[in-house]
Amino acid sequence: MGSPLNDFKAFIMKGDVVSMAVGIVIGLAFQAVIAALVADIITPLIGVAGHFDFSSWTFTLNGSKFLQGAFLNAVISFLMVSLVVFFLVVRPYEEMKKRTAKPAPAPEVTTKECPFCISTISLKATRCPNCTSELKSSAIH
Repeated sequence: MGSPLNDFKAFIMKGDVVSMAVGIVIGLAFQAVIAALVADIITPLIGVAGHFDFSSWTFTLNGSKFLQGAFLNAVISFLMVSLVVFFLVVRPYEEMKKRTAKPAPAPEVTTKECPFCISTISLKATRCPNCTSELKSSAIH
């Protein structure tokens, strides 16, 4: 075992840790763009229809201020991020997996059909256990 500092350095330099960190940073940046899109463009458009400022939609109860407009912005942002991730990441990845997946191997054949009584019997059988007919190699399918 190496020193804790060297072990930590080796852990951080693993490909999966670096890839995960890059993915998180890109995801956070994407989320910020979507949040800005929702707060600055989409919710004002929704507010136009109702003739109110959607982003400042609040109410006060016993001195507590509830920001339901900000909450609605967050819900819309979440839904948009989820839709984009699903349709631009998850679906294409699943389709790629389907195209590159190897087909399942054919099941091993362990039985055959008796040519006399049409029952299913073992491949190794030389006599049918049902009708007791002797099975010759020419009669086997």
